[in-house]
Amino acid sequence: MVAQASAPYGTWTSPIAARTVAAAAVRLGGVAAEGDDIYWIEGRPDEGGRNAVVKRDADGRIADVTPEGINVRTRVHEYGGAAYVVSRGVIYYSDFADQRLYRLEPGRSPEPLTPPGDWFYGDCSIDPLRGRLICVREDHSANDREAVTTLVSVSLNDPPTAGRVVVSGHDFYSTPRLSPDGSRLSWLAWRHPKMPWDGTELWVADLDADGALVRSTRVAGSETESIFQPGWSPDGTLYFVSDRTGWWNLYRFTGGRIEPVHPMAAEFGRPQWQLGTSTWSFADASHLVVSYAEAGRWRLAVFDLSTGAFTPVATDIEPADTLAATRTHAVMVGGSAREPDAVMRVSLGTGNVERLRAVSAVQIAEGFVSVAEPIEFPTDSGVTAHALYYTPRHEQFAAPAGERPPLIVIAHGGPTAAAYARFNLEVQYWTSRGFAIVDVNYGGSAGYGRAYRERLKGHWGIVDVADCVNAAKHLAARGAVDPGRLIIRGRSAGGYTTLAALTFQPGVFKAGASYYGIADLERLRHDTHKFESRYLDSLVGPYPDKQDVYRARSPIHFVDRLSSPAIFFQGLEDRVVPPNQARAMADAVRAKGLPVALLMFAGEQHGFRKAESIVRCLEAELSFYGRVFGFRPAGDLPAVEVDNLFKSPVRTDTSIRST
Repeated sequence: MVAQASAPYGTWTSPIAARTVAAAAVRLGGVAAEGDDIYWIEGRPDEGGRNAVVKRDADGRIADVTPEGINVRTRVHEYGGAAYVVSRGVIYYSDFADQRLYRLEPGRSPEPLTPPGDWFYGDCSIDPLRGRLICVREDHSANDREAVTTLVSVSLNDPPTAGRVVVSGHDFYSTPRLSPDGSRLSWLAWRHPKMPWDGTELWVADLDADGALVRSTRVAGSETESIFQPGWSPDGTLYFVSDRTGWWNLYRFTGGRIEPVHPMAAEFGRPQWQLGTSTWSFADASHLVVSYAEAGRWRLAVFDLSTGAFTPVATDIEPADTLAATRTHAVMVGGSAREPDAVMRVSLGTGNVERLRAVSAVQIAEGFVSVAEPIEFPTDSGVTAHALYYTPRHEQFAAPAGERPPLIVIAHGGPTAAAYARFNLEVQYWTSRGFAIVDVNYGGSAGYGRAYRERLKGHWGIVDVADCVNAAKHLAARGAVDPGRLIIRGRSAGGYTTLAALTFQPGVFKAGASYYGIADLERLRHDTHKFESRYLDSLVGPYPDKQDVYRARSPIHFVDRLSSPAIFFQGLEDRVVPPNQARAMADAVRAKGLPVALLMFAGEQHGFRKAESIVRCLEAELSFYGRVFGFRPAGDLPAVEVDNLFKSPVRTDTSIRST
C-alpha cells in the first residue's frame, strides 16, 4: 500500500478534471427495442448539447441514425422527452431547431411531416393501419395566451400539415398509446393546477375505421390519484401505474374492471417531468419487466403473469427512467454505485450486463471512488428524512490529524424529483478533492410513496430547507464534517432551496451555489412556462389569495438576513427560471456587501448542455469555495470575479488567506 500524503481537505489533486465531468455529461435516454435493433438518444455536450438518435443493430454495430447537426429534442412541456419513435427502421422525430416533425428512412434525407409554425410535437405513437402519427401538440400561435395542448393526428402520406385535433379540453396530455390491433387509444390528461404526480386521468376510446374517437371513457384517475405510463399488453389488455393506495403500483383494466397486478409498498412510477418516462415493458405475452423503488433505491424484476411470480433480477444495476424489453433482456439506461450510467442489456435470467454505450469511457480507480451511504436522520416535526452521504476519498491523500472535511449539501431539483445512488462523476469531482457530500432526498422527493411526496405540499421553502439543514447538523453531530464549513448547492428548485436556506436559516451554511435558482416566487409565478405555471399552487398556495406567503418565502425580500457568500450560475435562454431571478438576487447580495459571483451563459437553457459551460461552472465553483474559505485548490483554475471578497470574511476553523 502506498503511503498517503497529508494535505488539507479541498486541496487534493484529483484525477477527475472538470473536463472529465463534462465529457461524462452525455445524456442517455429514450431507449427503444425493435426486433434485434436497439435505439436510444445521446445528448452530447461536446456537440453543443445536441441530441442524436443512435442504433445498435443485430450484429452489434453502433452508429448514429440522425444526420450530423440534427438535434432530436422537443419543447413540449419545456422539459421535452419522447422526441422520437421508430417503426420498421423508420425514425419519426421532432427537430429542436424548428419543432417540426420529420420522417427519416434509412439512406434518405429527413422529410418534414408538419409545416413551419408555432407548434411543438412530442410523445408520438404510430398508427400503421391509418398511416398517421398520434402526438401531443402544443400550439403557441396565440402569443398573448397560454399554449393550447391537444392530441393530434399527423398524416404520413399527405403534404405537411399541422395535424388534426383528436382530443382536446384538458390543459395537458401525454402518453397516447394504441392497442396492438389499432382499435383503441389510451392517453393521460390533467388540468391546472395539478401536476402529473398529483392527479391525472386515464382515458380510453374506441377508434372507428377512419380513426375518429368514439365512446371515450375515463378508466381511472382523479385530482387525488396519479396515473403513470398507460400501455397495452400483446393481448390487448390495458396496463397502467396508479398511486391510489399511496404507492405507485401496477394495475390492469380488464373485463370492465381494474385489478392490481402485484401490490407492494414500493414505487413502480416516477414523476412525469419528461414525456416517455417508463418503468415497465413486456418481454413477451406473459412476462412483464419492471423497475421499482424501495426506500428510494431502484431495482429490476420480472412478473410472470401466468403464475403471479415476482422475481427480482440478480444485478446491482439501478435502472434510470427509461426501460424497454426483449424476450430475454431488459434494455435500459442504468448504472451502479461504482460504474457510470450506460445503455445496457441486462439478462433477465442471470442478471449479466452488457454495456452498449456508457456516458464516459474514463476508468476511475477504486481508490478514488466514494460510494453512497444511505442515511436516515430526524428532522422537524418529529419525522425522518433520507439522504445519500459520500465521504471524501483519495488513495494518495489524507487530511491532517483532527481536521474534518467541508460538507456540500445538495438540494436536488424538481422539487418533485430525487437523488439516486448511481455513480456520478460530478459527485466524485468533489469527494476526490476532499469534500464530503450529502445528497438530500428531502420531504417532497419521489421514491418513498405519495405521503412522503406530499410533505412539501404548501411547505416549499420550509420542509426542504429544514431537511437540508438537519442533514448537515446530523453529520456534524456525528463528527463526520466540519460545522464551520457547511456549503449548500442546488439546481432550479434546488437553487431555490439553497437561497431559502441561506436566507431563512442564516449562519448554518457558510457558502452557497445556486444554479438557475429561484429567488422571487411571485415573479416566477408570472414568468414561467405553462407546464409549471400553477405548480406553486400546491407548493406554496393559490395566487393571489396567498400573495403574502409568496413574498414571505421569497429570499429576494429578505436579503438583510443573509450572512454567507453565494455564487450564481444562469443560462440566458432559460424559460423555466428566467435570468432576471439570478440577476436580482446577485445584485441584492452584492449590495449587502457579501462576497458574490454571477456567471451568465449565452445559448444555455434550463440545465446546462454545453461542455464549456459545465467546465466553467465546476471550476468557478471550486475556485469560489477556495477563496471564501481560504484554501488553495489543486490545479490551475481560471479566475472567477468575486465582489466584496474581503469585506465580510467567512469565519471558519482556519484563518482566511489570499489565494
